[in-house]
Amino acid sequence: MAKFELKLPKMGESVAEATITSWLKEVGDAIEADEAVLEIATDKVDSEVPSEVDGVLVEVLFNVDDVVQVGQTIAIIETEGGSDEVESAPKSESVKESAPVAEVSKTVTAAQETAAPVASSDDRFYSPLVKNMAKEEGVSQSELDAISGTGKDGRVTKNDMLGYLENRSAAPKAQPAQQAAPKQAEKPKATPVIASGDDEIIEMSRMGKLIAHHMVESVQTSAHVQSFIEADVTKIWNWRKKVKDGFMKREGENLTFTPIFMEAIAKALRDFPMMNISLQGDTIIKKKHINLGMAAALGDGNLIVPVIKDADQLNLVGMTKKVNDLANRARLNQLKPDDIQGGTYTVTNVGTFGSIMGTPIINQPQVGILALGAIRKVPAVVETPEGDFIGIRYKMFLSHSYDHRVVNGALGGQFVKAVKDYLEAWDSNREI
Repeated sequence: MAKFELKLPKMGESVAEATITSWLKEVGDAIEADEAVLEIATDKVDSEVPSEVDGVLVEVLFNVDDVVQVGQTIAIIETEGGSDEVESAPKSESVKESAPVAEVSKTVTAAQETAAPVASSDDRFYSPLVKNMAKEEGVSQSELDAISGTGKDGRVTKNDMLGYLENRSAAPKAQPAQQAAPKQAEKPKATPVIASGDDEIIEMSRMGKLIAHHMVESVQTSAHVQSFIEADVTKIWNWRKKVKDGFMKREGENLTFTPIFMEAIAKALRDFPMMNISLQGDTIIKKKHINLGMAAALGDGNLIVPVIKDADQLNLVGMTKKVNDLANRARLNQLKPDDIQGGTYTVTNVGTFGSIMGTPIINQPQVGILALGAIRKVPAVVETPEGDFIGIRYKMFLSHSYDHRVVNGALGGQFVKAVKDYLEAWDSNREI
């Protein structure tokens, strides 16, 4: 009999750990290759971990709600031992892989031992993300206390940590300590909330906690600024009304307004590539691909942001099918980790809930997010060569939030104006 180590697989470029939500198999159960063994949850998406081999589950190394690092062994599966040659193949392969895995394990263990005391205090708050980075990289409490934070109230942000780790070997560790000292008294204490006997106490869901953490971190990281503009989408409204039934018969897809707006936003990002960037420390990363994040509702009422990869390369038919596919799988909780990775700019449709405008929070590490307001039928001044008159028009507000650290008002305003211009210049005779 041979034993196979089931490890937590890599689930995306920014996912380093996952929480075990349930074991689908118990010790002693027979397992087939590609059969799901357990369910996990990350800060991005829920998923299943399948077995790579046939065998019997003989040992479970973690319990439900435990947090596991990518690459860690989570279970042992006993497989049928054939000839020596059959058993030797995985052994020789594991020898090649075991060295780096063992080395990483030692590094993680050393980091955990070094950084174990890292914690927030009354004088200084560290977010769970910062503490986790410190733990993984072996940053001690004294080193962390010495980092000068650029976030709100002097808090250390993810970018501060990345910048510190990049220059760690060259930068003296004790030097920034004097800079951090004056900010120690700035953090206000949280006001305690007292519940009466008549109040209902509801535990936040795991997803709700993660969303709350990301929203607070984003506000602490980016200098949020908003620009608003109103767009006349009468041509789009009438065009869609004319072609949507034929499109449904031909393609079997519902033509909504979302893919039309996504197409215009992708074009505007191509015109203004400095909106399609990320900020890492003092370095700007200009993204080659335009990957549009699309906020979608989950079945439990929370939101998730699946990503349309290379959105500027899709025609309207392709964009419609992609939007519908991601939205449907989001509602059914069937998104894969890769579906929510790599976004460079995000769009959220607040008009779905009747809101005419909003001030959305940036999806880090991006630098902009656009909120689409509800389309309204309103009286408006219509300019013609024969003169002005009052007419009924379909209009909507576009609300653009952007990071003022790297995006000034001119760029933020020009970008959302470009989206408006593309929408208003819609070809009423366009074929699809």
